[in-house]
Amino acid sequence: MKLKRIAAIHDISGIGKCSLTAALPVISASGIEAAAFPTAVLSTHTGNIEGFTYRDLTGDMPSYASHWKSLGVEFDGIYSGFLGSTEQVEIVKDFIDMFRREGTVVLVDPAMADGGEMYKTFKPGFAEEMKSLCGKADIIVPNITEAAFLTDSECDLHGDKEYIEKLLSALSGTGAKMTVLTGVSFSENEIGCAVRSGNRTEYFFTERFDGVYYGTGDLFASALFGAYMNGINIFRSAQIALEFVCSAIRRTYEAGTDTRLGVDFEHGLKDYINRLEEKI
Repeated sequence: MKLKRIAAIHDISGIGKCSLTAALPVISASGIEAAAFPTAVLSTHTGNIEGFTYRDLTGDMPSYASHWKSLGVEFDGIYSGFLGSTEQVEIVKDFIDMFRREGTVVLVDPAMADGGEMYKTFKPGFAEEMKSLCGKADIIVPNITEAAFLTDSECDLHGDKEYIEKLLSALSGTGAKMTVLTGVSFSENEIGCAVRSGNRTEYFFTERFDGVYYGTGDLFASALFGAYMNGINIFRSAQIALEFVCSAIRRTYEAGTDTRLGVDFEHGLKDYINRLEEKI
């Protein structure tokens, strides 16, 4: 069987288990080659950590893509995560146009906001740029805050099912075929996601743990895409990804480790692989 290949377009933080340092091991564990397309290099992620180093790679990205094209490299999947500027969004759109062929699946994680606010590095107009990128996606994986910005909707982090359904309907206007909305919660003890594909919507929930767990969005999207690219439908893929991330949070919570440095997903990779092999 020919090995599938995914282009993972993210920044890389040496410490923090997010972006590429989450995507590469998880996608590889799913039995798919992960080709790293770095957008920036940081010593750590930027969440609640001071003094990190940062090197912007925007100027390298077009020639990076052109070199891959000259080698005849092809991709079965393209996975876009955190992008630091409007210019990078445009480069990624060009990348998709350059490498997309029949059967190529595009997943966009519109990482730009959380907790009801846009990340401080972005201006509100950035949401329109990200919306145009989502229009090229087969799958989008926004959290509730990002979904609200993408659809010019009111942001309600504790929205009921009616609110979530309206948000999912509005997100269909981006042009993406499938939406996985994260951060959905209808009770204090649970958190999960809502998945819509066509006229079908399903909800999946796991236990909620106190605290902020950095990198879990990247882990979720990576595990989701790895499962989907193994021929598992989007609903089961979301459930597998949610269970994988929940187990990582549980181990980290029970160990009492510094959550700024990422969650213990490594000990869950074996179970993740087993779930993919079940293909149920």
